[in-house]
Amino acid sequence: MPKKKFYSNLYVQVLAGIALGILFGFVSPEQAAAMKPLGDGFIKLVRMLIAPIVFTTVVVGIAHMGAMKDVGRIGLRALIYFEVVSTVALAIGLVVVTVLQPGSGVGFDPNTADLSSVAQYTTASKQLSTIDFLLNVIPDTVVGAFARGEVLQVLLFAVLFGLALLQLGPRVRGLVDVIGMGSDGLFQVVGIIMRLAPIGAFGAMSFTVGRYGLASLVSLGKLMIGVYATCFFFVFIVLGSIAAATGFSILKFLKYIAEEILIVLGTSSSESALPRLMAKLEYLGCAKPVVGLVVPTGYSFNLDGTSIYMTMAAVFVAQASGVHLTLGQELGILGVLLLTSKGAAAVTGSGFITLAATLAAFPAIPVAGLTLLLGVDRFMSEARAITNLIGNAVATMVVAKWDGALDLARARSILDGGTPVEVTEVTVVLVDANS
Repeated sequence: MPKKKFYSNLYVQVLAGIALGILFGFVSPEQAAAMKPLGDGFIKLVRMLIAPIVFTTVVVGIAHMGAMKDVGRIGLRALIYFEVVSTVALAIGLVVVTVLQPGSGVGFDPNTADLSSVAQYTTASKQLSTIDFLLNVIPDTVVGAFARGEVLQVLLFAVLFGLALLQLGPRVRGLVDVIGMGSDGLFQVVGIIMRLAPIGAFGAMSFTVGRYGLASLVSLGKLMIGVYATCFFFVFIVLGSIAAATGFSILKFLKYIAEEILIVLGTSSSESALPRLMAKLEYLGCAKPVVGLVVPTGYSFNLDGTSIYMTMAAVFVAQASGVHLTLGQELGILGVLLLTSKGAAAVTGSGFITLAATLAAFPAIPVAGLTLLLGVDRFMSEARAITNLIGNAVATMVVAKWDGALDLARARSILDGGTPVEVTEVTVVLVDANS
């Protein structure tokens, strides 16, 4: 088999798309901003497959499990891990922003802020509650859950349907096989769509640089540097330590999912890499039920990058407004974020909605301070999305190992550059979409 040209590698193509997007946005901002539909179109293509992929993966995985109690055990372990690691991420963000003081000297006056620019977020935050979130997990109709692409709603139905098939046993083996073949077909479609990833990355990056401009980074550069540095620390130190304890190298693991990281970097959306991530983790040796349950759930409950950003942004607004927070108030912000960061999951613009809800709980901090973040939020979204992606990937490995559902020898062999003997065609397509 002839050796592939380096430029035919998806990694190289996406990287080139990102670089060209930055250059185009810098040279011709107005025309670059018009490239937004390219990025949006690619993300929509991927999102249209997320709900059916989650459904088929979870149903087949559960239907092949030994007992219903296994599903509950995996879910409970995943939630415990999510809560512990998310709390660590929130705490690290609080420590860094308190020490770095990125908002000091900004001199923001909330009385002069244009509240109309953040009105949609402050209005939505008033409707935000844990009860509303829990009720939203239950779809009005099964069809509606798929039509709206609500991952948690689809996941709930998939778990119930998978449990029903598990109870019926051999009688529905044919149906399970058909759903499994449907899953294979969906992943094959993902492989086709991923050929458009460089174009999507180009469009999204062109829009970001052209619309917001690199100049906007200067005024809030200290906050941006702080967020990126904190995410870097969290990935390599915190997640690196967790990975080492689990039995694999974080550096080799990041190299393995490098294409997904670049896709997220270009599109600023961690969802754009979800189908490929699920396939790669299963290929790496994680059991299908673990991948099917942990990855979709993690996209709502294990947003490590978002957690870091939330604490840093909330305290930044206080610092910029000249509000001096006591240690008790800072810990209070952390406690509120532990709740609001979960309650805003799966809500459009959830980052700002969560911030608005958090600031509303502390009247001393002006909600109008959110206007400070609008210009640079897009540039920080890449760090959040990449950290979220890596955090969920590591979480899946940890839960799989914890549940005895990880083939660690296989994982190490693949991460070291080896190739397992048994490889399915679908997985090969996803690991190398350009083969």
